[in-house]
Formats: sequence, C-alpha cells, structure tokens
Amino acid sequence: MSRRKTERLLSLVVCLLSARRYLTAAQIRAAVPGYPESFDAFKRMFERDKDELRELGIPLETGMNPGDEESGYRITRQAYELPDIRLEPDEAAILGLAARVWRRAELAGAAEGALLKLRAAGIDAQDMSQPGIEPRLQTPDPAFRLLYEAVRDARPVSFSHQTAGRGTSQVRHVEPWGVVNRRGRWYVVGHDTDRGEQRVFRMSRIDGPVSFTGPPGSVSVPPDTDVRAAVRVWDTEPSTPRTCVIRLRAGAGHGLRRHAIHIDPADQPGWDLVELTFTEVGWWSEQLAWFGPDVVVLEPTDLRDAVIGRLKGVTA
Repeated sequence: MSRRKTERLLSLVVCLLSARRYLTAAQIRAAVPGYPESFDAFKRMFERDKDELRELGIPLETGMNPGDEESGYRITRQAYELPDIRLEPDEAAILGLAARVWRRAELAGAAEGALLKLRAAGIDAQDMSQPGIEPRLQTPDPAFRLLYEAVRDARPVSFSHQTAGRGTSQVRHVEPWGVVNRRGRWYVVGHDTDRGEQRVFRMSRIDGPVSFTGPPGSVSVPPDTDVRAAVRVWDTEPSTPRTCVIRLRAGAGHGLRRHAIHIDPADQPGWDLVELTFTEVGWWSEQLAWFGPDVVVLEPTDLRDAVIGRLKGVTA
C-alpha cells in the first residue's frame, strides 16, 4: 500500500469518525484530501476505498439523515473503538520489521493493513532504526496464495504433486495445517486423506492449480501440532544429486560457473557448456529461469521442460 493511499484512508477514517451525521459522497470528496478532480474517477476510487476499509474490519455504515435525499456514510465510535493497545517499543519494532519482510511477497497487503490498524490506534510501528540489511521473503511458488488461504480458512485442498525420484505427478487430497519457509523454500504440512497420515509437500513440486475441496472451517488441526518441526525432520532426509548440462552465454552466470563441475566451450560461438549438480527439479528450474536467455538447458529432459514451463508462465 502506497504512502499516499495510506494517508487518504486514514483521513477518510478520521473524517467519518468526526462527523455527527451521515456524509454524502460529495461532502467526503470535499473534505478528504487525495481524491481526483474528476467526479467519475472519484467515485471509482471511493468505491475501492470503501471495500478496503471493510476488509480492514472498520465498521463503515451507510444511512440517510432525516430530510436528506441522498444516502451517506459514517463510522460510529462505539463500533470502531477497541480497548487500548499497549505495545512496548521492541514489540512495535518487531511488527514493523515483519511488515517490511513481507513487503514484496504474497502477504504484502495483509502486512500493510496490519500497520494501518496500528497507526489508527496511535502506534507507530515504523519508528525504528533502519537496519543495514533489510530481509525480504519472496513467495514465487504459484501455489502459495491458495494454500495460505486454505490454512487461514481451514479448507481442504487437492493438487498434483511430483515426488522426488518419480517422473509423474500424483493427485493429493490434503487437509492443510500450516505453511512453512525453510532455507528459502516453501512447504505445506497437513493430513493426507488418501494415505491417512501427516505429510509434508514442497510447493515447488506442485504441478498445476490448487483446488478447494471443502467449505471453510472443515479442517481441524490436532492439538500440539508443530508444523515447523515436521518440515525440519522431513528436510533432513537425504536427496540424490543429479547432473544437468546447460549452455551458458559467455560472460554471464558467474554464480553458476562457481559451482560447475566442468566448463567447456560450446560448438556455438559465444557460449559455454556447463555441467552442474542439483537435487530438486522445481527449485533448480526456478533458479535457472532467472537467467532468462543466457541459459539453455540441454539435459535432463524433465529439468528442461520445467524451465520452459516457468518461462512460458512469465511471458503469459
């Protein structure tokens, strides 16, 4: 959420809280800074702002004052005010840092919304010394958003998942308990209903879309479940290294060259043949796809197809 939008929403909340009667759209437009001059553009932006406030849990009421012909809006203090929120400076700093970590990831909107609520309560969670290194969590796996929503809403899901060492994907039906990041990779932990036991699934191995298979609230997480411990135990299982051969443009991919087994000139001028080892197709295909036209995967076939699929997804 941009600073301009945050300031506009805060101004809108203050305006509607201060009003003793319902304010029409025209009155809000005149009182709240940040809206465009065009009335049509204002209406579109105001509709989005109303939806945003309601998603943040702010009780925006619609009604009509006696004698008026046009409905208006207000926020009643009784419905809006919460008990005093008291956070120590270090607690507020941790919340601010958490929002910064998620700024460019799938939960960026939720993180900014949480900060907006804290500011509305008079807590500046951004008032902290700037760290020299600012962490970032990225969620490049397409399955992350729907799996996060499934965990949040306690909904069962199904998806196709490729187990390490198998060439084909299998459909899994899972009651998700949590999503976990470990060593830069995302996992979902839950109850595999087909196998009747707890399982861990790496998101990068999920092939295709994730589908909801039940209503919200239909998944129960067993007491004392520790999804982080489950991923930690699962991630210690040894993986069999494999070899890949890529054609790498001369002068590019220095990080790949540092870990190469062999580097030989390619038949095509301006290119090198590079041999490397990897253990997981989904994660390694994502790394190679970052190099774009500077990398061409020659073998194995499943890795080549995975890189092509990721590049096609970007162009789409």
